Amino acid sequence: MQIQLNSNRAFWLKHLYRWHWISSAACLVGMLLFAFTGITLNNANHIESLPAVSKRTATVPAPLLKQIQTDPADDKAALPKATADWVGNAIGVELANQPGEWSEAEVYVSLPRPGGDAWLVIDRESGEVNYELTDRGWVSYINDLHKGRNTGVAWSWFLDIFSVAALVFSITGLFMLSMHAGNRPSTWPLVGLGVVIPLVLVILFIH
Repeated sequence: MQIQLNSNRAFWLKHLYRWHWISSAACLVGMLLFAFTGITLNNANHIESLPAVSKRTATVPAPLLKQIQTDPADDKAALPKATADWVGNAIGVELANQPGEWSEAEVYVSLPRPGGDAWLVIDRESGEVNYELTDRGWVSYINDLHKGRNTGVAWSWFLDIFSVAALVFSITGLFMLSMHAGNRPSTWPLVGLGVVIPLVLVILFIH
């Protein structure tokens, strides 16, 4: 019976170690990034960042101007492809399939991005294009990566996969703690502190 128990224990420990190190390797860089950005987010008021604003202008040529003078079927439609390509090349931005806000006077395109913001306005009568980009620096950039703000589908998938790897890492670590706890009396008191301390802080100091 004891031999069987030892065999089962060895089997589970082997697999727990395997999944623990695989998950830790998979999410190592992500955990370092998210731990660092947790500090920068928590101390955002103490980290000075002066936004850099740049502006660009252009004028849509007459043949393309007719495309934006024609009312679209949807007032949230993207710019016509030919116009979007021309403006994108002239300004240096990607406008394909970017929804716009169409009014009688202008087309407004919002272009949010991590670490900053941007927008573009086209006058439907004159074809004048005004583009403004605000860059809030690298700290704001990595903070937005942490929050998944304006980062796109690929980064959203990365966050989900990273979260699953971090859960596997934490859960396998907990099971390994439980299997070694008999020889390490301080195991459960330390785990308990990890639960109690944030709970007490939430109850007493967060309103």
